[in-house]
Amino acid sequence: MSVEQSGAVADAEGAGETTATASALATSYPVAPGYRLNVRSGPGTSYAIVRVLAEGARVRINCQTPGTRVTGPYGTSSIWDDIGNGQYVSDAYVRTGSDGYVARRC
Repeated sequence: MSVEQSGAVADAEGAGETTATASALATSYPVAPGYRLNVRSGPGTSYAIVRVLAEGARVRINCQTPGTRVTGPYGTSSIWDDIGNGQYVSDAYVRTGSDGYVARRC
């Protein structure tokens, strides 16, 4: 493979990541029904609670990062969703339709 071809592949991969990120930002995901979800200052249960989302809330995921492993209505996950301004929620309480990452990593 030539250097030019490698660059084209890298550019295409980068474009795909941008598209995935834009798609995640345009989509909001529902918090599990019947739950008021703690929003924390970092990706883990040891971080301070900065606010609580009301039942029926939806969140937009800016990026995702690993953190404290949490069990919730959507399984057990160590993925935490950055919902903006340094605010994080456990992905185990957000219905993304996936057990893995649905947005770029923080």
